[in-house]
Amino acid sequence: MDDEHDMDPDLVEQVIPHHDLMELFEELSFKEKWTKLFYGLRQPKETGDYKWSKLQLMRLSAPISAVLVPCFFMGLLLLFAGMQPETKRQVKVKIKEQEQIEELDEEIDFETEPIEPPEPIEIDFVPDNSMSIDSPLPPSPNVEVSPSPADIDTVATIKSPVVMRGIFGSRTGGARGAALRAYGGGGLTEGAVLRALRWLKKEQASDGSWPSTKPAMTALALLTFLAHGETPASEEFGPTVEKAIQFLVGAQNADGHFTGRDGHDYTQPIVAYALCEAFALTKVPMVKAAAEKAILPVLRGQNPSGGFDYNLTPSERDDTSYMGWCAQAIKAAKMAGIDAPGINDVSKMAIKGFQKNSDPYGGFGYTGPSAGHGLTGVGVLCMQLLGASKKSECTAGLAALEQATFEWLPDGGGGRMNKNYYWYYITQAKFHHGGSTWDTWNAKFSPVLVKNQTVIKDGIKDAKGKLKDIGWWDMPEPLSGHTGGNDAVMNTCLCALQLQVYYRYLPTFKPPQDEEEEVDFAQDDGDIEIEIDI
Repeated sequence: MDDEHDMDPDLVEQVIPHHDLMELFEELSFKEKWTKLFYGLRQPKETGDYKWSKLQLMRLSAPISAVLVPCFFMGLLLLFAGMQPETKRQVKVKIKEQEQIEELDEEIDFETEPIEPPEPIEIDFVPDNSMSIDSPLPPSPNVEVSPSPADIDTVATIKSPVVMRGIFGSRTGGARGAALRAYGGGGLTEGAVLRALRWLKKEQASDGSWPSTKPAMTALALLTFLAHGETPASEEFGPTVEKAIQFLVGAQNADGHFTGRDGHDYTQPIVAYALCEAFALTKVPMVKAAAEKAILPVLRGQNPSGGFDYNLTPSERDDTSYMGWCAQAIKAAKMAGIDAPGINDVSKMAIKGFQKNSDPYGGFGYTGPSAGHGLTGVGVLCMQLLGASKKSECTAGLAALEQATFEWLPDGGGGRMNKNYYWYYITQAKFHHGGSTWDTWNAKFSPVLVKNQTVIKDGIKDAKGKLKDIGWWDMPEPLSGHTGGNDAVMNTCLCALQLQVYYRYLPTFKPPQDEEEEVDFAQDDGDIEIEIDI
């Protein structure tokens, strides 16, 4: 070694006794470490004790820094993010407020208000007695039926409340009350309707039909319940509606036809009408399939002139009475959104069929022009439904109907008939025209119908087990024809449908669009509209 690095052996011997080197390898207690740490920090910086204490501080702070430093920076990032200005997006919302409606109290004592019959005005109608929808049908022959009949619980499974929008929206409970008050109805008319529905419920056969002329009469009864907004989900009348729909679907042949009677048979258009409305209110796929098949024979049976004849066999004969049910079925199919090829063209051509039977002096005849005939109401209403309310034939027909009377003849009036079948159309035609025409007619017809309903006290229990009155109408005269014959089911349905005119179709008193314009019958006229401008 170099001399400058040599250490004096005597000096080493003097130093070693004062420094125990083994202390460097001894484990200090926790308290001793902290005592030594604080002692060293107070020593001069060039001493070994100070440097040891500093080293220990660095060792102890390393784990803490490893946790605190990332947390500190994360906190800074969150702070900076929160300081960013918020992006605001303004949205303008326009809400068209829907009229607040009140529920109609249907538990009114309907017998307390006296009703005076209207003063009669004489007018001669010349009904054609050969036209009838109420003659009994023979038993249905064994014919092929739909290969996929509905299961017994197909309709029953649809129990959720049905949202009825647009033109059907007024059939809900509260909307009915508002419409009744707005258009001249009330507790008396609605009480008569409820009694009629309960009577029909009691008269329904176990298979779901009304046996007078089934399935035509079953369809007419079903229309009466649907007009009141009743569906398979309804508390009191749900089972009645459900069984009626099931009966009609099960009675349909594979080609869409329904078996009626030979000759003057109205079955197909009436059943198609009912099934289309049933689908519009229930949205049950099984009902839609049946409605689509039922309306096709009606569309294919149109005459080249635009009219229709018995049994939907195209001919040169345009029967205004039969055409009336075909037009109503077409209207219902369009409102329900039924996918039927050519339905718009058939609808436009049907207007020409009614025009062919209109009289230049006002009115619609049976199979040709005729003034003052009872079927004027049929022609006027159907032209309104088909979007031709502004046509001269329609306005002239309304003028002719100004002379129509609503006179209930207790004994047929010495051979004269009550005109319930004609009243069914006249009431609707005047209602859709509105104004003083409707006000005058409303003052005549509704008090007479309510007064002449046959009522049985406590005739049935409702869904809650409470006894309720039932009621029906029947024409007293023994004559056959459109309005005669003692068919209580048909006459009760026609009378009830007249008393439901206030809310059956809405909007009302709004002139239908002409046939040249596109009419969306499925539009949601009754919905609240929200427009958002971004």
